[in-house]
Amino acid sequence: MTFKATKNVLALLSVTFLMAACAKGGFESSSTVLADDPDTEQSAGDTAQTIPPAEPEVPDTGSGTDTGTQTDAQILAKYSYVDTGKTVNQTMLKNALLYYDKNLKTIKNSDYLSVLDFSLSSTKKRFHIINMKSGEVWSIHVAHGKGSDPDHDGYANTFSNVSGSNASSVGIYKTAETYSGSHGYSLRLDGLSSTNSRARSRAVVIHGADYVSESSVIQGRSWGCPAVTMSYRTKVIDMVKGGSIIYASATK
Repeated sequence: MTFKATKNVLALLSVTFLMAACAKGGFESSSTVLADDPDTEQSAGDTAQTIPPAEPEVPDTGSGTDTGTQTDAQILAKYSYVDTGKTVNQTMLKNALLYYDKNLKTIKNSDYLSVLDFSLSSTKKRFHIINMKSGEVWSIHVAHGKGSDPDHDGYANTFSNVSGSNASSVGIYKTAETYSGSHGYSLRLDGLSSTNSRARSRAVVIHGADYVSESSVIQGRSWGCPAVTMSYRTKVIDMVKGGSIIYASATK
């Protein structure tokens, strides 16, 4: 066999190998789209409505630390050790920290503060769990609702507080009790904003899901729950359960 013929055979074998590997999922691609949760949220008969991406209403009871004479800048200065690497959207982090500080006395689990950044594609790590003692941020992938992303392109475009919408909701959440449901170990959420006030009745909870992966792919869509990968489910729930705050927003 001549050198030229040998070279052509090797090239053909190389192409064949690449095609076979891709067909078997040997090479992960960011364009991969994971399957959805096969079920659907049960409707409670609410009037349908959707909420476009916007900064969520942030209730401020003012019952936390003594902030009456402090400016927002002074409050934020106390948390200069938080997210020094600027992993979290800085506007979202600012709003979350201000709510956290002003309501600290009512927050049972003040060890963690979380930010759900729905402005990002589901291919990105957008569930940021902040250790409020060290300031370190742990970021992971999270699903959003089918109703928020009807074309399944990875972006949540609309949000709803209505049963049966299958959409995610923005706003301030407080974590509640754990339970074992259809997805196993799960964590109930209470919505504290008008944009997510039906979270409990809609069964919008944190749970693990096979359609969420810790890789840069378009995650499967939930019924509106911030679902995480099964491998992180227990760790996430045990960290934030019992009254920690989650700030969910889609404002870039």
